[in-house]
Amino acid sequence: MENYEKGEVVAVPDDTPTPWGDDVLEMKVQHGSKVRNLMGFAVRKFKDETVRQIVWSGSDKAISKTVTCAEILKRKFKNIHQITKIKYKIVEEIWEPKMEGLDRLKVKRQIPAISIILSKDALDKDEQGYQAPGTYDSLWNAESQQNRSKPAKKRGPPSNARGGGQKSKSPKPDGTPSSKKQGGRGQGRGGDRQQGKVQDRGQQKT
Repeated sequence: MENYEKGEVVAVPDDTPTPWGDDVLEMKVQHGSKVRNLMGFAVRKFKDETVRQIVWSGSDKAISKTVTCAEILKRKFKNIHQITKIKYKIVEEIWEPKMEGLDRLKVKRQIPAISIILSKDALDKDEQGYQAPGTYDSLWNAESQQNRSKPAKKRGPPSNARGGGQKSKSPKPDGTPSSKKQGGRGQGRGGDRQQGKVQDRGQQKT
């Protein structure tokens, strides 16, 4: 494809029937859309009692942002019914030739897409992807209570730190234990030197 450059991208119309009506407020989320701007517009519209349903739609890299917007709106409005639809959307990519003698290429791609409908009115419970109001909250609260009911792990006693001044018992030749004070390096040598000086002084006095 080094001899072609990507041109126009056209979405193929989808004739699949949707579980919502024509008077629904549709919010199309793009990869570069700002969540703050989308939520500001959607919240203002959804506060109107005449607006009963809103649909969040996104595809490819915008799917996670679409789910985020729907969850934020559910936190701001209570008793919201939800239906989630996941599908593949077909798009046609036009590739223009860079060299003479080559024809234009038309490539069809399937990209994942999601549509989330939020409704103030009751929806069909038998519809695949239906979620009743408060379902997420009940699952979240059950999981939180389960985590709280688990006993806390007991921590063991701290291990003794290494250092001078610790006493360790070692058996004497007769079998009785004796305690030795372990110090840092140089203590034994320093003690031997001091003992040698005392002996020298005693010899000089005699």
